[in-house]
Amino acid sequence: MSATTETAARGYSVTRPCRHPPRWDLETDVAIIGFGAAGASAAIEAAGAGAQVTLFEATSGNGGTSALSGGEIYMGGNGGTPIQIAAGFHDETEALYRYLLMAGGPNADAAKVRLYADLSRAHFDWLLAQGVEYKNSFIPQRIVEPDTDDCLIWSGSEEAWPFCEQAKPCPRGHTPKFMGMGAGRYLMDKLAARVNALGVDVRYDARAVALITGDDGVVLGVVIRSAGQDAYVRARKGVALCAGGFVMNRAMVKQHAPWMLRSQHPIGTVDDGSGILLGQSVGGQAINMSEGFVTLPWYPPESLIQGIFINERGQRYINEDGYHGRTAHYGLRQGCTRLFSLQDSETYGEPAFGPFAKIGIAATGDTWEEVEKELELPAGALVSTVALYNQHAARGEDPLFHKARKWLKPLDQPPFVALDCRIDVCFYPSFTLGGLDTLPTGEVLDAARQPIPGLYAAGRTACGLPRWGEGYSSGMSLADATFFGRQAGRRMAQ
Repeated sequence: MSATTETAARGYSVTRPCRHPPRWDLETDVAIIGFGAAGASAAIEAAGAGAQVTLFEATSGNGGTSALSGGEIYMGGNGGTPIQIAAGFHDETEALYRYLLMAGGPNADAAKVRLYADLSRAHFDWLLAQGVEYKNSFIPQRIVEPDTDDCLIWSGSEEAWPFCEQAKPCPRGHTPKFMGMGAGRYLMDKLAARVNALGVDVRYDARAVALITGDDGVVLGVVIRSAGQDAYVRARKGVALCAGGFVMNRAMVKQHAPWMLRSQHPIGTVDDGSGILLGQSVGGQAINMSEGFVTLPWYPPESLIQGIFINERGQRYINEDGYHGRTAHYGLRQGCTRLFSLQDSETYGEPAFGPFAKIGIAATGDTWEEVEKELELPAGALVSTVALYNQHAARGEDPLFHKARKWLKPLDQPPFVALDCRIDVCFYPSFTLGGLDTLPTGEVLDAARQPIPGLYAAGRTACGLPRWGEGYSSGMSLADATFFGRQAGRRMAQ
């Protein structure tokens, strides 16, 4: 029994590679770890190119975190998808490129952004070819996710400062034709059906516990544990790690992104960091590990965007017309727990996600002084913040945070309301954005940014397009997973 096998027998570990397997229990061209959107897309491309593909999934069914999502994919460019065009939008490729580059933050991967912007419109056609249907419809109101089978929505900060100053705004969130919320399951069903139709060998309840390498460092295969037994799998063309992020591994979160522990609602299934650890075990470099996504679904109704957010010092801290995740991200960065959304009688509406997000009313009053007192804020703090905002809003200006003119309205019509958005009370879901450094082709890179032969990664196991919580837009994760999963699958098949 090898050292790796002994470690696996004592419990799950991916910290040591296996270099001298006692035998090969299975041989295949391509071994893919994880049957979410990234793994499915990689399998479809590799199998479609003629490679023999074996897909291993740690759970008893497909989908992963992708199936928990809204199914939305961020797409556009090249003039726009047919749905964008029908809604009256012309989406320029350079506008998509500039927006994604800004959304990626200080460490954006320009090569990945360039490739996706150029081929995003074609990716829409690829999804159609897999059987995914999209209704030719557009929802102009600001929402989090359609509860109908409608498609196109504003799913990011496209119209908000500072993004709108560098990239022409355009709605790019494409949600599949699925009645109700949670279209991620529908999307995965379509991709899984295609995987099965291509004859991919899918094995469930099979967890990857170690990579197998040659003495020269080339990844030759993977050790798979199933039913308490280890199997040694030879992958002639490569291994693709598509096993999700690490948000469910709270020890890893504490190590790399401790600020995310303030979110009590991690989103994931088997997002335990195992794919990242596997990659690191053979020299793969993990980057952006301190970055993550967090949100609070505080609208619709969109009238709430006309209100303002304050912290427990009574200070405003964000232009409220950006993506809901951007607002929440800035809220967590305040270094306090109590956050409030201030509304007057003209802007207030009960949040659609109020009961789900646990957003209630923290205080009311006929004057802002009464609201301030009920919230037990420093005397004059809230009142002066609202007075300054109202003064500028009356002129259609927001010199402090640059909220767009169409969302500016003085909060001067009583009664007044403060919505309770406390971090330790409300629903702030989160997931990680850090992962293995990869080329656009999916090849995993070491610390010197040199490819590790035979090793690929995609989805949240890799650090892809979405890598900055302040710039995240709905649909970016599935766009990244499906598109770059495809690139990895195609590259391995070659």
